[in-house]
Amino acid sequence: MKPTDTPGQLDLKALKARIAAGQIDTVILAAPDVYGRLVGKRFAAPFFVEHVAAHGTHGCNYLLTVNLEMDPLDGFALANWRKGFGDFAMRPDFTTGRALPWQPGTALVLCDFNHGEGTPVAEAPRAVLQGQMAALARRGWSARIASELEFYLFNQTYHDAYSHGYNALVPASDYRIDYHILQPTRDEDLMRAARLDMTAAGVPIESSKGEWGKGQHEINFTYAAPLTMADRHVVFKHGIKELADRHGKAITFMAKYAAGEAGNSCHIHLSLQAAGRDLFWDRRARAGSRLFRQFLGGLMKYSPELAYFYAPTVNAYKRYQAASWAPTKMAWSQDNRTVGFRVVGQGGGFRIENRMPGADANPYLAFAAMLAAGLAGVDEGLDCGPEYQGNAYADDRLPALPRTLAEAAERLHESRLARLALGEGVVDFYAHTARLEVRAFNDAVTDWERVRYFERI
Repeated sequence: MKPTDTPGQLDLKALKARIAAGQIDTVILAAPDVYGRLVGKRFAAPFFVEHVAAHGTHGCNYLLTVNLEMDPLDGFALANWRKGFGDFAMRPDFTTGRALPWQPGTALVLCDFNHGEGTPVAEAPRAVLQGQMAALARRGWSARIASELEFYLFNQTYHDAYSHGYNALVPASDYRIDYHILQPTRDEDLMRAARLDMTAAGVPIESSKGEWGKGQHEINFTYAAPLTMADRHVVFKHGIKELADRHGKAITFMAKYAAGEAGNSCHIHLSLQAAGRDLFWDRRARAGSRLFRQFLGGLMKYSPELAYFYAPTVNAYKRYQAASWAPTKMAWSQDNRTVGFRVVGQGGGFRIENRMPGADANPYLAFAAMLAAGLAGVDEGLDCGPEYQGNAYADDRLPALPRTLAEAAERLHESRLARLALGEGVVDFYAHTARLEVRAFNDAVTDWERVRYFERI
């Protein structure tokens, strides 16, 4: 991971200049919701400058308590019918401003949800991550993070996929394309546009490559501070869907879109710094430092009870299968892809790769969970133990990850660490969100059930 400048980002002064020059006519103000989707409003650029830039706008507070279908859900203290579903204030963060090359004349500014009196909404994903970054800063530390996103590309539009019930999807390749150069060339119109347009929008891309599945690709981001990286991550997911749509194709970030195909991962690389020095690397020993071992020890101990933040959907747990390139056990190793935590690099590039999250993870919450677990390991003086050797998939001695979203929800609800690090209200909020998703799935009748039972039961 190498640092880079971030062309394409617009502070308020630069945004006003682009608007005055007639280059920007529309400004999107958006916030990430609990699923990592961007929700917000489009403004005429002059109105944004005159009214919204200084004071923000408002959005219904149900935006954090709806499901993916936008149905208001019950049981939340934050927003409910009894309180009448009032408004959150949406305050622009002008460190996130950027032009969107794939939307002519359009800029995007991310924002934070605040209560009416101005206090942050603690349950909002950006606020959850900001809390853990503050915990780092109190120690004089900072973090560098980069995520890797995998996704499947299909030769159908989103509308066509929807119209056919997401059946008979046609992957963009006829065979597996991990590291292939030939087949991904056929998708290069889209992938080149993604690399160039995202970099121009302040989302620096290091590389793209074919992945193991049919039609599967991976994008690697240049590392950044946690909040900056999470912002770039959600902008990328949103933007590449729009680019795919314009190219007559569709992309999915489902953790496991098909039983016979590899899942979509979101590997997260993390290291800590202070005063320009990498805290995970012991220069004399040319190995991981004591702090690294403590931090990794915290990840090993606490990740199972924070698994919801890495795997927030029912579908996510179907990715955790043996010999699937997704981990199933808690172990760490140097350069071993069967374990949950892979340690890679050396010197300034020495870092932990968390292989647990799927591409459906909300990056703000996943990054926050990693920081909370790692800092707990430091506070408790934990150690990560010896490096694992062998095939972790086949080792029944190793602790396993949760197998279902229901299990992950209960582990989160009972997690003392999560309540101490993230707050009682935040844990209750997300445990309830998970339970409601489980209930919705349990109430659904699936294609699997029809195929299995329609005639033969």
